[in-house]
Amino acid sequence: MRPTDVKRLNRQWRRRTEGRLALLVESVTQPFNLGSILRTCATFGVDHLWLTGNSADPDDPKVGKTALGTAAKVEHTRLSSTPQALAAAHEAGYRVVAVELAGGAVPLHAAPLEADVCLAVGAEDHGCSPALLAGADALTYIPQIGRVGSLNVAVATAIALAEARRREWASFGEDADAPAGN
Repeated sequence: MRPTDVKRLNRQWRRRTEGRLALLVESVTQPFNLGSILRTCATFGVDHLWLTGNSADPDDPKVGKTALGTAAKVEHTRLSSTPQALAAAHEAGYRVVAVELAGGAVPLHAAPLEADVCLAVGAEDHGCSPALLAGADALTYIPQIGRVGSLNVAVATAIALAEARRREWASFGEDADAPAGN
């Protein structure tokens, strides 16, 4: 496809997107992971990103190497604590759904991801903190059938954001299934 075709296709999907989607990132320290998360946020139209804990800085050149300029396209706020970030997301009208394999979590395909949802992800090595899990409105996990028990945080974030948008777009029926370039 030519670049103009891709732009046209993206405009068509933007017109079909009404739900607000946000992300809370807690203690994602690796710059390349945060850069990938920022790029994914820009791709799926994340309205706001809250950073908390010791998350990498979006202005770090190492973040920019992966984000490829998308940090400027995603509104983001750094807050000093997870409870502050949760409060900000709730005050903005979002339901917070933490992505973590934890007690009470439901599979991603069954999670409450309808309009105005803020997904939340935690650190690379230990996931979401107890404060984040306790303050979330719901918990979800990504079912896995392989021999590895976890995903990279940037990959897990991409899967969860894609599922949230897919749910919204599925409501368009056959129009959602149109091939690219049509």
